[in-house]
Amino acid sequence: MKYFKNHFPLTILVFCFSFSTFSQKISNQEIERLKKLSQQVTIIRDNWGIAHVYGKTDADAVFGMLYAQCEDDFKRVEMNYIEKLGRLSEIKGQSVLYNDLEIKLLIDTEEAKADYKKAAPWLKKLLNSYADGINFYLHNHPEVKPALLTHFEPWFPLLWTDGSIGAISTGGLSTGELKAFYSGNTDKVAYIEREKDVQTGSNGFAIAPSKTSSGNSILYINPHTTFYFRPEIQMSSEEGLNSYGAVTWGQFFIYQGFNENCGWMHTSSNVDVADMYAEKIVTRNNKLFYEYDNKLVPVIEKKITIKYLENGKLIPKTFNTYYTNHGPIMAKRDGKWISLKSNNRSMKSLEQSWIRTKSKSFADYKSAMDLKANTSNNTVYADKEGNIAYWHGNFVPIRDKKLNWSKIMDGTTPATQWKGLHDVSETVHSYNPINGWLQNCNSTPYTVAGENSPKEENYLPYMAPDGESFRGLNAVRLLSKGDKYTLDKVIADGYDTKLTAFEFLIPSLISSFEKNISTEDPLYAELSEPINLLKNWDYYAKENSVATTLAVEWAYKLDPIIQKVYTNQGEKDQVQNTLDFANNAFPEQLIPQLQMVVNELKIKFGTWQIPWGEINRFQRTSGDINLIYSDALESLPIGYGPALWGSLPAYKSNYQKDTKKRYGTNGNSFVCAVEFGPKIKAKSLLAGGNSGDPKSKHFYDQAEMYRKGQFKDVLFYKEDVQKNAEKTYHPGE
Repeated sequence: MKYFKNHFPLTILVFCFSFSTFSQKISNQEIERLKKLSQQVTIIRDNWGIAHVYGKTDADAVFGMLYAQCEDDFKRVEMNYIEKLGRLSEIKGQSVLYNDLEIKLLIDTEEAKADYKKAAPWLKKLLNSYADGINFYLHNHPEVKPALLTHFEPWFPLLWTDGSIGAISTGGLSTGELKAFYSGNTDKVAYIEREKDVQTGSNGFAIAPSKTSSGNSILYINPHTTFYFRPEIQMSSEEGLNSYGAVTWGQFFIYQGFNENCGWMHTSSNVDVADMYAEKIVTRNNKLFYEYDNKLVPVIEKKITIKYLENGKLIPKTFNTYYTNHGPIMAKRDGKWISLKSNNRSMKSLEQSWIRTKSKSFADYKSAMDLKANTSNNTVYADKEGNIAYWHGNFVPIRDKKLNWSKIMDGTTPATQWKGLHDVSETVHSYNPINGWLQNCNSTPYTVAGENSPKEENYLPYMAPDGESFRGLNAVRLLSKGDKYTLDKVIADGYDTKLTAFEFLIPSLISSFEKNISTEDPLYAELSEPINLLKNWDYYAKENSVATTLAVEWAYKLDPIIQKVYTNQGEKDQVQNTLDFANNAFPEQLIPQLQMVVNELKIKFGTWQIPWGEINRFQRTSGDINLIYSDALESLPIGYGPALWGSLPAYKSNYQKDTKKRYGTNGNSFVCAVEFGPKIKAKSLLAGGNSGDPKSKHFYDQAEMYRKGQFKDVLFYKEDVQKNAEKTYHPGE
């Protein structure tokens, strides 16, 4: 199995629903109930526009938190649920028809509704408040025209239960294969394929008291996501809730953050959580059966209807879909139907996502982990008792250890069934290693604590097929020599821009050039100066570095194998693939690529001597989900490099339509360092600002700080929030 991020570009087509359309769904009695509820909630906006939400109950805090999220960026709240409902085609047309089908096969709305009905009373209160908060916002803002969802239901959060950026585990199956199966290859409708190798990732560090100046533990929280995907927020109640951090738009729990007692950082995991099965299908009396345990079992058939927008009208298309005891049929390979067993949503996962935010101790947090429902995340943890911990994944099915589970399994035999879940104690983890630090950068857990890491031979391969990353190498290098850490020192390490991959790639280029290009060769005159510059480079990405420009542009033109960041069991990881390439590359695999870079820069700018900050830019000109970039508009130079090549502060930029320069789209977004002493001390930073409204002063007020890596002080305690308050109000005021 491979873990993929299912996050494709979205374009909003705003429908002009009248307010009366919405108001039909909410009675005067309901409005009065919501108004009364809102009086139990106080929102204080601080001088950065961050919402600090206070309620009498946890449900009150959820109500206010969702209201505040909608104030900051309703369209992102809505779009996340349009996607999870499998209804993107209703606004984007046929281009995402098969993406919607994939979602509907993997995330069942009827199951979510059933879970809501049987939810524990405490969870149902939170779910109701989620819907109440958004619906009350829409009632109070008739000027806001939803793209599709005019009323939010309390079961919506049960479609999306773990907080990740839209993680969909497909076991390695593609949307293209799904389309081929369900269209018979005759349908010309397009689809948007999942990006298999997401070249950003996330970083988490935990520093034990033995390695800090104050004797308190420190946690570094550094998710790498699409910019503006996670706002910063605090939610508190009189029922023991006081959580601060990053929330994914439209979810009601702090996904990456901390409370007074502990903090949690999630990195994307490659633990095998989804498996493919080859089914033996037979037809009897015009009915489909699959063979299982020497018996014929009827194939379950379900009709799924998806509406797509075409010429202003919604056109229904019905698919006849198929399921076995493993899950939905998703593809056909080598003549066999392929089913998928996965766990892409579960009520227990949502419960766990909430419960961990209220942990008062290491024991509490371990109890939350014992729910074994976190499918897509690794966890880096620290607390005020001085504990640091790491868990590699959490939901890990028990499987036959003789099989390679990255392959397609035989669906006819019970031998390939999952046999429950591994206890947390059996999965890869590390508690309080003697070296005093832990790190994960979407990398193998077997270097999480340097020499004191868990040992690979003690665990089954499917528990950690992850390879090493260049960020992981960089983090281990820094933390191994670090001592007397403060918040500022942890941030400084987290902002180390060394592009570790080039320690291996550049010497190979230099050697190849010096051995194979004579001084009489015209290529020598053309490339000797760029080669000399790279030869004397220290491998750090900087705004004023021409070498960074040359190296980054060159690396993207090399063998694509060195960009492969996710690995299956038995495959070489990115670091090993890069080492192999560097050691064995022929001159024609290295030198012409640099020549291309030099020529392209000359054509674009008249010279190849372009500092990295000149072409690597940050630009935020509107609140649209799909930003349009322009060289003619204001932008900021960014010195950070791609995480792919080892930069710890991630900045993934691309050339955009009609631009000569590269513009960042994801990487460092919400970043936070927190120290767990008698009182919480924390610093944080956002890309651009917390508001999605270009008219707000908090749309761009952190942009220059983002460029420089300058953090703001987190206002965690209410008295500090009140001293720095810009606005205090009840929702609806």
